[in-house]
Amino acid sequence: MGQSDAIAWGTRIREQPFLFVAVVVAVALVLDLIARLAGVEIALAGGQSFGGSLSVGRFGGLVWNGIVVGLIFGLAGIGLSMTYSILNFANFSHGDLVTTGAFTGWGVTLLIAGWGVADTGYLLLVRPVSGASTNEIGASIMHAPVGILLGVIVAAIATILVTVAIDRLVYKPMRGRGGIPLLIASIGAALALRYVIQLVYGSPTRGVTATEGTSTNILGMSVDLHELSLVVIAVGLMLGMHFMLQRTKLGKAMRAMADNKDLALVTGIPTERVVTATWVIGGALAGIAGYLYVLERGTIEFNLGWFLLLFIFAAVILGGIGSIYGAIAGGFVIGLVHEVSLIWISSDFNAAAAFVIMILVLLYRPQGIFSGVETA
Repeated sequence: MGQSDAIAWGTRIREQPFLFVAVVVAVALVLDLIARLAGVEIALAGGQSFGGSLSVGRFGGLVWNGIVVGLIFGLAGIGLSMTYSILNFANFSHGDLVTTGAFTGWGVTLLIAGWGVADTGYLLLVRPVSGASTNEIGASIMHAPVGILLGVIVAAIATILVTVAIDRLVYKPMRGRGGIPLLIASIGAALALRYVIQLVYGSPTRGVTATEGTSTNILGMSVDLHELSLVVIAVGLMLGMHFMLQRTKLGKAMRAMADNKDLALVTGIPTERVVTATWVIGGALAGIAGYLYVLERGTIEFNLGWFLLLFIFAAVILGGIGSIYGAIAGGFVIGLVHEVSLIWISSDFNAAAAFVIMILVLLYRPQGIFSGVETA
């Protein structure tokens, strides 16, 4: 490190003392992790210790869980980031679009998997009351792969219809009034949609996936097929988004509108079609993310999207609000911190750890990982 670099770091530390503290804490945690993996424990004052015992298997499991959760945050965050970059407002109804996809998709999956086992209404409304158990219905990738596939498709289609309807009824008439009125309108749309979902499907938390036949042995390791399916579908959709943005006419039009909407309009880009496409793609990805989250989690409730919304926003802001690749990267960071932090803290506080990391990263890089308002 040269003298100028040292001076720059010294200036940054004086201006942002919390950054220096964060770096020291991060180094200490890394050293503690290495000591735990090595089985080294050093007694400290007050009954505390440095290091301890942590198996490689448990650490690998936490990292894998972080990747799975990060894929959900990143996939849902793509639509939120697109909405901001092209329409220039934060859509607070996005979390309830995630819930919409979860319920509509799983209603179809349970109907196909449990046909003849339980009443149609009981299955289509995602087990709103007591009845046939999840294992009797058999909604799993092993027993009902067609039901899972159709559930993903229906989750996307149903969420697209709801998303476009909200745009036509609420957002389109207000589009020229600026971002703040649209943001407030999106909060109202979120509340309305959430309680419509509660009215239709009920409020109890209920299980949906079968607990039997969901794992198999691959190369001597037990693999959860639902998590594996989630990873394959999510990664495939993310790669598809990359191809669409970089290689298609629609993707180029979206990037042009994100850079300069007025210039895009002057050059003949059909901006209204691009806006509609933004809602369609963002809604589809939100619905699929909700469906996949329940596939991995195994339970569903009417406000699951609302609980996820803060994590999705954190991923988008951390990655660089407006950047699709930033939303994906931010999702991975938030997901990994959310799960790996369980090494040091209880599950009651791991959500807070994810938000603390977001704040600390933004102190160093306020524009986010990928910085700037850009669709790609």
